[in-house]
Amino acid sequence: MTYDIAIIGGGIVGLATALKLSQQFTDKLVVIEAETHLATHQTGHNSGVIHSGLYYKPGSLKAKNCVRGRNELYQFCETHHLPFDRCGKIVVATQDEEIPRLQTLHKRGVMNGLTGLRWLQPDEIAEFEPHAQGLLALHVPETGIVDYQQVSNKYGDLIEASGGQIQLNTRLLACHTGPHEIVLNTTKGEIRCHSLINCCGLQSDRVARLCGADPKLKIIPFRGEYYELIPEKQNLVRNLIYPVPDPEFPFLGVHFTRMIQGGVEAGPNAVFAFKREGYDRFSFSWPDFKESLGYSGFRYVASKYWKMGVGEFYRSLSKRAFVKALQKLLPELEYQDVQRSGAGVRAQAVEPDGSLVDDFRIVQMEKMIHVLNAPSPAATASLSIGQSIAEMAGEQFGLKKKSN
Repeated sequence: MTYDIAIIGGGIVGLATALKLSQQFTDKLVVIEAETHLATHQTGHNSGVIHSGLYYKPGSLKAKNCVRGRNELYQFCETHHLPFDRCGKIVVATQDEEIPRLQTLHKRGVMNGLTGLRWLQPDEIAEFEPHAQGLLALHVPETGIVDYQQVSNKYGDLIEASGGQIQLNTRLLACHTGPHEIVLNTTKGEIRCHSLINCCGLQSDRVARLCGADPKLKIIPFRGEYYELIPEKQNLVRNLIYPVPDPEFPFLGVHFTRMIQGGVEAGPNAVFAFKREGYDRFSFSWPDFKESLGYSGFRYVASKYWKMGVGEFYRSLSKRAFVKALQKLLPELEYQDVQRSGAGVRAQAVEPDGSLVDDFRIVQMEKMIHVLNAPSPAATASLSIGQSIAEMAGEQFGLKKKSN
């Protein structure tokens, strides 16, 4: 058969897009996933935070989709009986120079429509996190936690229930665009479709080029490594404790996150990864490394931020340095209180001049939509992003809405 749409990539954004399309436009669609399970990469290594929308520039796609998507995600979890906790978090300033940045975050939160934000003086911080210390903190009650692997699997179940198909262990090899259809050569044979949507995360730029598009950016992988509190010390953290982030970088800094399935994660750092799916410190891919190193944008970033990069690598190699960073928020924490845990890889889009692409970036071309940059809070905002892409596809591909 020839599908109306093929969605390449079975992460949470691709699945949310397929879900919205199957509900509103067409069930004659297929999701193609290279791995043997859905949500294997960025989604499956996510720490599980449902972001509130505090950090993002008002009016940006991140801000709009995070706030709308967060509310929809909470409702989705309630409807489908998925475990979640709207537990809230505190963002803590531990140095005087961080206070103005925290005040800026508060203004952004108000402009983005967050409710219940509350300033906490040093003695009030203990009401929420008895073991945390700081000069000033902001309580953000709309933040929560969930298991995004469970959410993604539920998206997949609903896609198949509505008539859509999911093909796992199916890697795209080539794309041929004809006058009437697109032929995708995969490891499982040919797949024919009228239109396609690229939601490939860490491979999104490569897939775009494979499909004849010029993404005008390149994905540079950054690994985020986590520790976890040993069981005897998990009582040091009630919910989520965050530092005030550096506005120059798209990373939020090492923080503490209670997980919905139990336990407390601490991290992540942000180190350049030598492999796009390099979850281990010793993972290495010569083609991936060579491609990053040969890219002008990466060289600009490396030359500008090399001091921070060296510090992140040192913290990656030294547990003591990692714990020292965590102690800024939780002074009681000791070296033996944490142990190494998992890691994730962030697909950081970088332009040729070295600019870090901060907002979502979705590019349209004939018969195709390419999601080239969908970093955090993409998981939180997945249903909202999926709706936006589905509407875009409906208009661009000439799809008719299903009758109720």
